[in-house]
Amino acid sequence: MRIGILGGTFDPIHLGHLILAEEACYLLNLAQVLLAPAADPPHKRDQGKSPAEHRVRMVELAIADNPHLALSRIDIDRPGPHYTLDMVRLLAAQHGPDTELYFLMGLDSLADLPTWHRPQELMLACRLAAFSRPDTEFDWTSLEAALPGVRAQVIVLPMPLLEISGRDLRQRARQGRPLRYQTPRQVEQYIAQHQLYRAA
Repeated sequence: MRIGILGGTFDPIHLGHLILAEEACYLLNLAQVLLAPAADPPHKRDQGKSPAEHRVRMVELAIADNPHLALSRIDIDRPGPHYTLDMVRLLAAQHGPDTELYFLMGLDSLADLPTWHRPQELMLACRLAAFSRPDTEFDWTSLEAALPGVRAQVIVLPMPLLEISGRDLRQRARQGRPLRYQTPRQVEQYIAQHQLYRAA
């Protein structure tokens, strides 16, 4: 069985996340994609984020009608520090040796992989699937120099060009601008009900 892992702060989850997860599911023939909200990502500690339970609930609302997508609380429910390698190893232990794990990431994250916690071990713990936008060039030579063998561990997935970001949606919510058609309707309603992102 093949399972994908899509991590992120999901603050808020939006249609870009959902399209990427669904497309990866199809292209990689995954049984399921686990959406794993980040508890305390070391590279984002200086950025404010919504409480974990709000972000978890928005993911639940966004994926409720899709059996191929599931919430994983693997990062939220464990003590920090929260490293991707630890999450992947815990999920591997949960799902057993017959499961292939695919960690889904953007090309920008892939470029930063050498700075991650024990990246060589992560490369061996799972396959890496990187989303590529049309006409995007990537410096494989530099990455391979920093992490020998990484190219063989990465599957590049072509993805539609989407200009939606959590940062932009948070700013729109602060300004009272519409979020419709950028995040699922249930998530939009949840943000309004709980007045998320209204305080600067």
